[in-house]
Amino acid sequence: MSIKKNKLRNRFKKPVSAAFEKINSSIEFDKFLFNEDIEASIAHASMLGSQRIISVSDSNKIISGLKKIKSEIKNNKFKFDNQLEDIHMNIEYRLSEIIGDVAGKLHTARSRNDQVITDLKLWMKKDNVLISKKIKKLKNSLVKSANKNIEILLPGLTHFQSAQPISAGHYFMAYYEMFSRDTTRFGDSLKRLDENPLGVGALAGTNFSINRNKTTKTLGFKKPTRNSLDTVSDRDFVIDFLSSASLLSMHLSRIAEEVALYSSDLINLFKIGDQLMSSSSIMPQKRNPDGAELIRAKASIAIGNLSSMLNLMKSLPLTYSKDLQEDKILVTSTSETLHICLDCMIEIIDTLEINKKSAEKIISKTYINATELADWLVIKLNYTFRDAHSLTGKIVNFAEKKKLFLKDITLRDYKSFDQNIDKSLYDFLSIKKSVNNKQSYGGTAISQIKKMIAIARKEIKNEKY
Repeated sequence: MSIKKNKLRNRFKKPVSAAFEKINSSIEFDKFLFNEDIEASIAHASMLGSQRIISVSDSNKIISGLKKIKSEIKNNKFKFDNQLEDIHMNIEYRLSEIIGDVAGKLHTARSRNDQVITDLKLWMKKDNVLISKKIKKLKNSLVKSANKNIEILLPGLTHFQSAQPISAGHYFMAYYEMFSRDTTRFGDSLKRLDENPLGVGALAGTNFSINRNKTTKTLGFKKPTRNSLDTVSDRDFVIDFLSSASLLSMHLSRIAEEVALYSSDLINLFKIGDQLMSSSSIMPQKRNPDGAELIRAKASIAIGNLSSMLNLMKSLPLTYSKDLQEDKILVTSTSETLHICLDCMIEIIDTLEINKKSAEKIISKTYINATELADWLVIKLNYTFRDAHSLTGKIVNFAEKKKLFLKDITLRDYKSFDQNIDKSLYDFLSIKKSVNNKQSYGGTAISQIKKMIAIARKEIKNEKY
């Protein structure tokens, strides 16, 4: 005889209303956990058998039935039922159809409270690794682009104004650093996630002599959780993931923003592959960087989901409340967004080309080497930097009025500001030398960037995933 669908409603006199069934059922957004639910149930059944809490024969029947259900789901032969509320009850109900009343023994010494956390943690551990692998792939693409474009010079910006010249390699390596921090964040999140909740029961533990170390080892967790109350109510691991995801999304959005801006025909610094562009329904000449724009937009999903989860948790008392059912929507929505955006950004970086002539033209029409002039005054004429800064500002004003650039000012005019200025200044004002003079650790000098590329390649090679 199979378990009745309304088995959990013996306490109530009236059947579930249509409205309550709709709001209470989570099967549509937790059925993705079927593999983990079966994996954890097999580990639990095996432990129950080895501890003689149920017979080994019953344990084997349960495990055999669970494996059959897994096959049915994978082959689309399993019917999910909203009346059964969630993935756990759908699987348990089907198990009772296959092996009869023995199925009821599976839930001995566990609750849906510890069951759902175990399932979600198992899934998130796997997804964390998949995301980390894609971040690694993106970092590798950035390092390749840095090495490929290291000799190309770009205008470095502050306040989106030309500030100082930089190597394009330095630009790409800046984003490498951001995504490297994301790697460590997801790694730290995975470490905190790696504790086994199974066996804490509804909130207080269990009367049965279970072996949590056995299920911990079977399921690949590092250790069991230490407090049943905290375990049941804990969603820090979800917030950890959503926080890491929000920062990753923000970094993806920042580079997407620059790709969109720099590929505009008004700036014309970048060009990305046609496969990542779209056109207009009315203007045939358009090349719209929709991939980059959508990455930028989708960051709001991850950031919003983090805010939602924090708001969901902020007022919850110990231990379990049904509010926690909503965490899975936030996790899966964020995960799906990250995977799409990472895949697209990897392609963008792999196909991105820099318009060298456009970069040179932009740089040549700015006072981007003004800091070099100030530094020369400090180095050669022993100015204090504040005095050098002040005089350089006056020289720039003069150049603007005369519609000249710093390299075009005559030595005679320079000497009108200070008789000690000599022709060695012109060599110092060279844009290429300006870049290569930045030999400080982490600076934009080509030699420094090459060192950072070598370090990055070693870091990528030594990463776990």
